[in-house]
Amino acid sequence: MKMSKVKVENIVSYLTDTSPKDLNAVTMLHDFWKQKQMSQAKCSSNKLDGSGEDEASQTEGLLLYESTPSPGPPYVCYVTLPGGSCFGNYKVCETQAEARRDAARVALMNSLANELPSRRISPQFITQSLQQATSDSAVSIEEACDSSTSLGTYSLLLHSYIGRTMLEFQEMMTVFQLLHWNGTLKALREKQCSRQGVIAYYTQRRFEEYMRSSMALDWLGKEQGAPGLLREELQVAQRELVLAQHRGIELRFYKEKTAILSLALSQAYNHHTPEAYKQSQSQTYK
Repeated sequence: MKMSKVKVENIVSYLTDTSPKDLNAVTMLHDFWKQKQMSQAKCSSNKLDGSGEDEASQTEGLLLYESTPSPGPPYVCYVTLPGGSCFGNYKVCETQAEARRDAARVALMNSLANELPSRRISPQFITQSLQQATSDSAVSIEEACDSSTSLGTYSLLLHSYIGRTMLEFQEMMTVFQLLHWNGTLKALREKQCSRQGVIAYYTQRRFEEYMRSSMALDWLGKEQGAPGLLREELQVAQRELVLAQHRGIELRFYKEKTAILSLALSQAYNHHTPEAYKQSQSQTYK
């Protein structure tokens, strides 16, 4: 994707300079995703008589900035991209505005890098990934052909994203990471749901408020069986989020864990009855 308003040399300078004075990261990030969304909208609606109205609606609310409550510095800010990927400020920031700019800078670098041809899921990349997975887990490469195995499932997911970007694949994998962490995948397996069916269902869904609330209810049930569990898990999740932020990596998995556990902890004091919890569980896996 071309960025006509941004010179190539400025982008290179931005990627190599940790504190450029002449570039507005917040504006650049918004313009990048605005152009990308409008380009995708044009490709998917060639048959429509474009009046400009549809394109404008595609760019509204593109990015979500969230600042964590803090009585003083250092400040922390997160920015969530249209697909759900999340990045935070890497530097120690003395003001909320500085934290916002630095979060945008980190997100912009990752967004630009994601457009490189090497960041596309290709048959060659899949082969290398599966070989690496077999080396790390000491399993046979033949298992990649068996969808009932973990490696086979991973292979199936990779092949379903051929031609798409690494960031898009990571966004989808984050959903399955959360389902695994929460115990949802185990529950579905015990209900004898097929892997292919689960994959087909969740690859078509975004991680929305309903899923977040359902997972919070799951953890609320665990808290009822082991009082104090939520606080312990939340402290672990918060430490993981801070460490991941300091590494400058994508944060959605860690941030969602923290949000889910915080929601569950807040609900733990609202006197939910076991019957209400069981009813919610029934609706979750129906």
